[in-house]
Amino acid sequence: MSRPAPYSMSGPVLPLPDWFMAVSLVPLSLLLSLGLTGLAIRYACRLGIMDIPNDRSSHARPTPRGGGIAIVASFLAGTTALWGLGSIKGDFALALALPGLLVASIGFADDVRSLGVVPRLAVQVLSAGLALVLLGIPMAGAPAVTAAAMLAVGGFGLVWALNLFNFMDGIDGIAASEAAFILVAAAAFLVGPAPGAAMVAWLLAAACLGFLAWNRPPARIFMGDCGSGFLGLTIGTMAIGTSGVIPLQAWAILGGAFLVDATVTLLIRLARGERPLQPHRSHAYQHLARRWGSHQKVVLCVWGINLLWLLPWAWVATASPGTANIALTVALAPLCALAVRIGAGRLDTQAR
Repeated sequence: MSRPAPYSMSGPVLPLPDWFMAVSLVPLSLLLSLGLTGLAIRYACRLGIMDIPNDRSSHARPTPRGGGIAIVASFLAGTTALWGLGSIKGDFALALALPGLLVASIGFADDVRSLGVVPRLAVQVLSAGLALVLLGIPMAGAPAVTAAAMLAVGGFGLVWALNLFNFMDGIDGIAASEAAFILVAAAAFLVGPAPGAAMVAWLLAAACLGFLAWNRPPARIFMGDCGSGFLGLTIGTMAIGTSGVIPLQAWAILGGAFLVDATVTLLIRLARGERPLQPHRSHAYQHLARRWGSHQKVVLCVWGINLLWLLPWAWVATASPGTANIALTVALAPLCALAVRIGAGRLDTQAR
C-alpha cells in the first residue's frame, strides 16, 4: 500500500532539553489517566452510567462504564503537546486525533444510551476513511481504481481493528493490558528510526496503564465502547502510518492474541449459521475465564503468549521484512489451533 515515508510521521530531531520535556509527558499521561479514571467512576455512578450484569456478562455486579474517556483525554492531551514540541508532524497528529474523537464520541454515546448498529457503523466507516486520507492514503495522483482499492482495504482493516478491541473487551483488564503490550513493543521497534511515533505509542500505553490501575481484576470501572473503539482505531492508524518501519505483519503478530480469538470465533459462528452481530460469549478467552473462574489468570496467560511467543516473531518480521509473511503464519497458526481447541465460537456445552 503506497503511503508517505514513515519519517514524515516524526518531526525534526529535538535538542536534548526538548527530548526531556517530550519524555516527561509519558508519566504525566499515566497520572492524568489515573486521576481522570477515578473521576469517571464517581460521575458514572452519579449519572447511572452502569453496566448491569446479564446472562452474557462476565461480571456479577453493576459496574460503572465509559472509563475509556480518561484514556482518550490523556492521550490527546499528550499528543497535542508532542505536536507543539515538534516531535510529530501535524498530519500524523490529526490522523490520530480527529478520527479517534469521532469514534470515542459515538462510543461514549452508546455507553450512556445504547445506540443501533447503523449509526455506530456509519461513524466507524467515516472515521476509518478520514484516518486514511489524513495519512495520505491514497497517494495524490493514484488511479481511481487503485485509490478505491486502497481505501476499501485500509478502511476494512481499520474498522475490523476497531471492533476487534470491542469484541475482546469482555473481562477485567484484558483490553487495556493488551493495548499496552502492543504499544510498548511497537515503541521499542520505532524508537530508533521514528522516535516521534515511538513517543506517541508510549503516551497511549501510559494512558492505558493509568486506566488499568482501576480496571484490573476485580474491575472498578469498564472502558466501554468509548475506550475500546478508540484503542482499536488508534493502534490501527499507527500501524498503517508507521508501516515503513514496522511491517503490518509485525503489528498483526503483536496483536495476534486478539486477532486470532476474534476472527476464529466469528468464522466458526458464521459456519454454524449464527448472525455475526448477535450477542454471545463464545470467545476463547471467555470460555477460559469461566472454566478457571478467574479473569486475572486469563490476562496473565495472554501476557505469557505475548511475551514468550508473539514478541520474538514480531521482532523477526521487523528485522527481516522479507520473512514477514512467514513469521506471521508461523506465529498465528498455533494460536488458531489453540482457539479452536478451547472452543472459540461454540456454546459452553460444545466447547472441549
